[in-house]
Amino acid sequence: MFTSINPATGEAGSSFEELDEDGIELALTRAQTAYRAWRNATIEQRTALLSAIADQWAANKQHLAETAVREMGKPITGALAEVDKCIAGFRHYAEQGPGYLEGRTVKTPTGRAQARWLPMGPVLAVMPWNFPYWQVVRFLAPTIMAGNVALLKHASSVQGCAALMQQLASAAGAPDGLFQNLAIKSDKVADIIADKRVVAVTLTGSEGAGAKVATAAGRALKKVVLELGGSDPLIVMPSADIDLAAKTAVTARVQNAGQSCICAKRMIVHAEVYDAFLERFEAGMRAVKIGDPMDPETVMGPLSSEAQRDTVLEQVARAQAEGATLRLGGERIDRPGAWMTPGVLTGIDPESDVAKEEIFGPVAAVYKVANIAQAIDLANDVPYGLGSSVWTQDAAEIEQFARDIESGMTAVNALLASTPEAPFGGVKLSGHGRELGPWGMHEFMNLKAVMYGAGAKPGD
Repeated sequence: MFTSINPATGEAGSSFEELDEDGIELALTRAQTAYRAWRNATIEQRTALLSAIADQWAANKQHLAETAVREMGKPITGALAEVDKCIAGFRHYAEQGPGYLEGRTVKTPTGRAQARWLPMGPVLAVMPWNFPYWQVVRFLAPTIMAGNVALLKHASSVQGCAALMQQLASAAGAPDGLFQNLAIKSDKVADIIADKRVVAVTLTGSEGAGAKVATAAGRALKKVVLELGGSDPLIVMPSADIDLAAKTAVTARVQNAGQSCICAKRMIVHAEVYDAFLERFEAGMRAVKIGDPMDPETVMGPLSSEAQRDTVLEQVARAQAEGATLRLGGERIDRPGAWMTPGVLTGIDPESDVAKEEIFGPVAAVYKVANIAQAIDLANDVPYGLGSSVWTQDAAEIEQFARDIESGMTAVNALLASTPEAPFGGVKLSGHGRELGPWGMHEFMNLKAVMYGAGAKPGD
């Protein structure tokens, strides 16, 4: 049994039955049957279904958003924005998917070859709670367009969100078994990966969970895409718009209560503008409105759970024990639920344990550097390499950052955000493979070469 806990109040919400062994077997059989039919669906049928799902999400936007607020504490404005992003994701693949599936013909010494993108089968997605809809949709939409079918193992704390997504797909006309939520615990994942009916797996989550899934996939010789943690740098150089950089840094640390893989966690600031940036950044962090996540005026709600909040507080305490200064916030709010204040740490030893970790909550680490070389070295001096954000008006600096920062993504004078059009993913312990755009769709497709001899007819 899974029971959701409202992190704003600590009160229990809806409960969901865990899928037993018979239920898992039935789900896998349905997925296999659905794939045999869906792989032959026309491009028009696939795009029509994606458009219909987008329409269902639009019609149920408020219900979707409020469910996310109750299950993981996301402020209602952020939840509504996440639903809008998902709708755009479905529509993107409905509109651009046919082009992504186009093959290519090349000449060969003996005739010609066609490179065709073909579906592979049921794909398992293991997804986290922090963006309970978007994390799923950026896998689900390209999966449907590719002609594959989707199995979702969602986080136990957001089973209401997962069930609602499956209901809306069915209401849109998705064939039985095309998209199924598997209400299971993590200890069942390896067996599902090993099942011959599942062809591949994708995971968004911690590096520990990624290692377990990658091990299971490797044992079964199956394709895996991993999007893991991040400790993204936001680098501010002397030519930057300091006001905008500081405002963006505040957003990066408090949106979704700091529980985002790609929002900057380490502020790396050139000495010439360090004091000016820190003054503005601290003022912005102090001004963040914390409150009821159902209130449209709330900027930051609770963290997803008391356990997650306590993990962040423990990291703050360790940083202080290792010599860092807690300049503001970073403290528990004494009320029921998973509440804390936004925090700012300075003076962190770059070689300390906390400096190498991801702080998955509303606490920022601010560092001072003397030049661009130090900024890049510090940015790269962590095990992660997901995203980065650089603030400068100098074209040469922009090019150097884009080339030398070890990350899968770099935003220039902007908050880093995922978008359906661009590849999403990281390097080092942040994972491998890519999501979104044609790249994400092609990760789980068979790039098949069809070879024609010189005597073959043009239509062959």
